[in-house]
Amino acid sequence: MKEIAGLAGGRQGPAQLRPLVETVLTALEEGAAARGGPVPAGGPKETARRVAGALGRPLPGHGTGAQEALHTLVRELARGAADPADPYCAAHLHCPPLALSAAAELAAASLNPSLDSWDQAPAATEIEARASAALAAVVYPDLPAPDALMTTGGTESNQLALLLARERAAGGPRVQVVCGANAHHSVQRAAWLLGLPRPVVVDTPSGVLDPADADAALDELPGRALLVATAGTTDTGAIDPLPQLAQVAAKHGAELHVDAAYGGPLLFSRHEAGKLDGLQSAVSVTVDLHKLGWQPVAAGLLAVPDGAALRPLGHQADYLNATDDTEAGLPDLLGRSLRTTRRPDVLKIAVTMRALGREGLGALVDAVCGHAHQLAAAVDRHPGLDLHGRPAISTVLFRPAGADDEQVAALRRELMYEGRAVLGRAAAGGRLWLKATLLNPHIRPQDLDALLRLVTDAQARQTQEAR
Repeated sequence: MKEIAGLAGGRQGPAQLRPLVETVLTALEEGAAARGGPVPAGGPKETARRVAGALGRPLPGHGTGAQEALHTLVRELARGAADPADPYCAAHLHCPPLALSAAAELAAASLNPSLDSWDQAPAATEIEARASAALAAVVYPDLPAPDALMTTGGTESNQLALLLARERAAGGPRVQVVCGANAHHSVQRAAWLLGLPRPVVVDTPSGVLDPADADAALDELPGRALLVATAGTTDTGAIDPLPQLAQVAAKHGAELHVDAAYGGPLLFSRHEAGKLDGLQSAVSVTVDLHKLGWQPVAAGLLAVPDGAALRPLGHQADYLNATDDTEAGLPDLLGRSLRTTRRPDVLKIAVTMRALGREGLGALVDAVCGHAHQLAAAVDRHPGLDLHGRPAISTVLFRPAGADDEQVAALRRELMYEGRAVLGRAAAGGRLWLKATLLNPHIRPQDLDALLRLVTDAQARQTQEAR
């Protein structure tokens, strides 16, 4: 029992971990080989059957031992995974993480620091402070003291952005959120959670928030408003016209928040950063590095132009940030999040930033954007496929020519249940489209061609069966 219950930390931790890591790596290899594709074949029922067989009694009277438990369940996890590193797994904003980021996660999990007080995370506290400030400076390069909070992702970042807007308006009229119909669902949910009025949702028939329509919506509002723009929509990757929306917000004395959860990492690229011109006018910006940043979940942040903007989040609990400790120089971390116990998610990001630098990260961004343009061009040339439009980032919408929405949905499920490909679905222009979100920087042109063949072959089978 002592051997099985060995600890990951301390001087003996590495010795305890080394054989277990080998077991995990072996199980990952075996599971991926057994899966044989981007997703397990057979659909939900078959996956449930396999998991039930591997898991057995989840809490047996007597344990099976560390090696058996790790090997069995990690192998089954890998066998039943939707693997975003597979070139035919391209449904969601769910990136394949870099190996070095995953390795950094092992260190974070082993030492288990919690970023709610300095005495639980001395080095992690400093790494977070410096790395988050550096990321904020990417968003606000011309300001003296930008800052960023680490979050679990876009949903938490958007909630924090609306919370800060509400607190800035404390004592005055309640903040009215205005957003496009293309905005992430977390914006409306955050308003509900915070007790704000229901957001004014502006229709976006073109896929982006029209400045004239935003102007008209703000004209109707008597009090304070927060205009939410999107830089990289979930469905198409579209980017709202940020400079013009910033001007509209300024005209009405409104604030601008930009949800750049998807598009924010374009800033790393010299070629793509111009698509985010106007971002610096925002009072807050959401960015996710577990989308276009190749980090394991979770790796979100909320950037602000000055750290002073975060003061409303301040909170005191004597056992974590007693006044005399703070006055003596211990960092106060409770205002860095609404969470108390908090993982050092920044470590994997800091490792990646140091290893690749801005140029290396920019090259990865350029690669996936280039792949999206290649795929769009291939679709456009193909007589049996329709293209929705040129990609704004790395998302391509397409569909078999002549298919109706029901057939498109059925084709997507068929490819997924057979374990051949995982494509997303998106409604745009009144029709349903297949969505390829390309986040694997190492995908090859022949992989893109093969993905299209899988779709056209499935469509041909569908047509033949209908006869």
